[in-house]
Amino acid sequence: MSDPISPSAGWGVLHLFCKRTPHLDGEAVVAAVKQCEASGHTVVTSSILGHKADLCVMALGPDLRELRTLQSGLQRAGLEIADSYVSLTEVSEYAKGLPEEMLTPRLYPQLPPDGKSSFAFYPMSKRREHHDNWYTLPFDRRKELMHEHGMSGRKFAGRVVQLITASTGFDAFEWGVTLFCVNPDDIKDVVYTMRFDEASAVYAEFGPFYVGILEPIETLVAG
Repeated sequence: MSDPISPSAGWGVLHLFCKRTPHLDGEAVVAAVKQCEASGHTVVTSSILGHKADLCVMALGPDLRELRTLQSGLQRAGLEIADSYVSLTEVSEYAKGLPEEMLTPRLYPQLPPDGKSSFAFYPMSKRREHHDNWYTLPFDRRKELMHEHGMSGRKFAGRVVQLITASTGFDAFEWGVTLFCVNPDDIKDVVYTMRFDEASAVYAEFGPFYVGILEPIETLVAG
């Protein structure tokens, strides 16, 4: 057995956006997911609306080797990976000093949250252009803007659970944002509301959005 490849803090996170192929082996897909879960990792699965993918397999846990094993198992079982995103759970530098009970769920989230079956994912980065360069702002100013941004998000407590994962050096954007919502329109409402914050309106750049519905893996590969 190879030694685990683990972050010094937090978990690895892998989003796999897949399409069914004529060679799909549903039992093998389920077995790959169950094997990953049995290794102490969390797997969240959802159907995806639109042409970009049929389903999403989101996996997170301490060992990147296990995440890669899951990816290989799904491919062998006849799922084509149309898109993917690789990231790590983290505690933001702007959250340092918060109580431990607020920080632990960011590093070791328990998913999926109860009662929130609407799913969305999108990547984002902070802009680095001329006068709109996030990384040239003083730390205190960045912290102030992120506090404003966070206050907007708190308006959706009970309706939306948001997981922000770090991907600088891991993928094309700097963060991945995963949303679990009560209603589909909660996705629209929270994203729209938070775009008016200066941290987003001036400094944010977004990648593609994926929207779906949480479903057991057995349902997604049936038929």
